[in-house]
Amino acid sequence: MLQKLSTICLLAVMAIACSQSPKADLVIQHADVYTVDSARSKAQSVAVKDGRIVFVGSDADVAAWIGSNTEVLDAKGAFLMPGFIEGHGHIHNLGDFLRDINLMHVSGYDEIVAKVAAAAAKAKPGEWIVGRGWHQEKWTNKPTEQYLGYPYHDALSKVSPNNPVILTHASGHSLYVNAKALALAGITSATPNPTGGDIVKDPSGRLVGVLEETAMGLVRKVYGDYVNQQTEAERKAKWWAGMELAEADCLKKGITSFVDAGSSFEQIRWMKEMAQQNKLQLRHWMMIRDGNASLRANADVFPIINEGNGHLTMNAIKVSLDGALGSYGAWLLESYSDRKNFTGQNTFNMDSLKAIADFAWQKNIQLCVHAIGDKANRETVNIFAEQIQKDKSKDHRWRVEHAQHVHPSEIGRFKEWNIIASMQGIHCTSDAPFVPKRLGEERSRTGAYMWKAFMQAGVLVNNGTDVPVEDADPIPNFFASVTRQLKDGSTFYPEQKMSREEAIYSYTMANAKAQFEEKDKGSIEVGKYADFVLLSNNLLSCSDSAILQTKVLKTIVGGKVLFGK
Repeated sequence: MLQKLSTICLLAVMAIACSQSPKADLVIQHADVYTVDSARSKAQSVAVKDGRIVFVGSDADVAAWIGSNTEVLDAKGAFLMPGFIEGHGHIHNLGDFLRDINLMHVSGYDEIVAKVAAAAAKAKPGEWIVGRGWHQEKWTNKPTEQYLGYPYHDALSKVSPNNPVILTHASGHSLYVNAKALALAGITSATPNPTGGDIVKDPSGRLVGVLEETAMGLVRKVYGDYVNQQTEAERKAKWWAGMELAEADCLKKGITSFVDAGSSFEQIRWMKEMAQQNKLQLRHWMMIRDGNASLRANADVFPIINEGNGHLTMNAIKVSLDGALGSYGAWLLESYSDRKNFTGQNTFNMDSLKAIADFAWQKNIQLCVHAIGDKANRETVNIFAEQIQKDKSKDHRWRVEHAQHVHPSEIGRFKEWNIIASMQGIHCTSDAPFVPKRLGEERSRTGAYMWKAFMQAGVLVNNGTDVPVEDADPIPNFFASVTRQLKDGSTFYPEQKMSREEAIYSYTMANAKAQFEEKDKGSIEVGKYADFVLLSNNLLSCSDSAILQTKVLKTIVGGKVLFGK
């Protein structure tokens, strides 16, 4: 009798315990889960509580997490993986790009002129006309009258005589401007080039209307004065309208976290306000871009860590040491193959960079330097090494942004100093048609977009798109990373392509590690943020052609479905 009573009591206690066990807020079941967790790469179900993962396993075992208030999502066999992390982009520029004239897919200069003419017809006198995305090397309709592939500004000036025009190159490293903008900036054929920039003129001294690298600042200063006539409230409202467009664009493409490669202190202040008000949907990791004096004057702003429940972190500095290959701005050890006696642009004072590196090392701030050409990469590694040699055991995770063209000898030095190669797969296939023209065959083969060589040397390679230089969509970027296939079906030095697993890792865990956040994101593991993307195809096993047909079914951030409801 006593034994029977004890058994009844034990069953009652177990029933009470079961009724009080925690239940999930969200359960995703019947999924093809790729966790990017080496301990357990595959699963069928996940459970989420309070924005974090509490279970990863089988459909049978997840049942214990389902309660009366649990949202249950049947994935119907779709591919579930960690949310894509955009490893290097420009969130504010993306907002501007989505709001202003989009020139990414124009076929030629005539189409640009037509778009500007339409905008000028609606603009008030004196109002600036702004656009971005043109790339002269990608036009199918080539201009007849041109210099270095750039058509002269005359047609642009004719359709917009009363409105200054400022059109940013896809790379962000040159501008097209019209006569009105040139006049406002005081630029004539006699204006000397600033250090690290070029006011493009043909051999006769005729202004083309293109400003490369630091020469952009001559017009941008005048445009900035125009913008600053607005109140801060007006500027902030315009910025936030762009941010909402940018976040929505990212969510529909499966991006759950975004690394911004260069914000102002004002933008960071606005971002912090939005994070504190829980208005940010993506998780943002920001780099400040400013000069040495301003960084030191605002040192107390660092760091911002996990503001707004993990939606904003800022403890990094961005410096651009050179320009872009497409606009002849990449700083090279030897001359461009198609522009003799020209080695590109050093766009940042070396002593200032050394001072910033010293400041970042002392304050334990991550330093991220844009370096595209082999000369810029070498100089960046040299400056990094000066600081890192002070304590090689320090977990600094300093980054070279792009590392696009390196001398082969530099790859081992990245490993020696534990430097991250923050690269963008889509740049390779997007730029490939003009890379051999700029660098020649040998430099292209041995030093351009060396993903595999970096990884084989043990260097961490993370991935992204550099949006709005390229579209933020991770799917074409993933395709470029694993195939290096161009539109004509050819492949660009395929020995450097990534495996499927490497490409997913570069877009998830590698990005998380590159920003000191691997404990919170980058894989589907218990305890991490419940940030997922549900895809129509298995990126590990579908055919190459099927990759580009892959659709984002749902994007989930912190256990909430933010796209695909």
